[in-house]
Amino acid sequence: MKSTSDVAKRPVNLSINARTLALAKELGMNLSQTVDSFLTAEVQRRYWERWNDQNQDAIDAYNARIGQEGLPLARYPCPCGT
Repeated sequence: MKSTSDVAKRPVNLSINARTLALAKELGMNLSQTVDSFLTAEVQRRYWERWNDQNQDAIDAYNARIGQEGLPLARYPCPCGT
């Protein structure tokens, strides 16, 4: 996956709380970078949340199988000695 700095930027219009905007400017924050970072993190969180929801049946089936049969490689000793 490309980092956000490698992807083309597009201008958008946002409505932001005036007090928060004034404080952000006073603090010298780069609004575009800050919003992009937080939005990227939230999109990733929601993507994986949806992926987990959509794949819950397969996850449950896998966990049940491991619960019944154990881990596939568990019968082999670890070469590291543990």
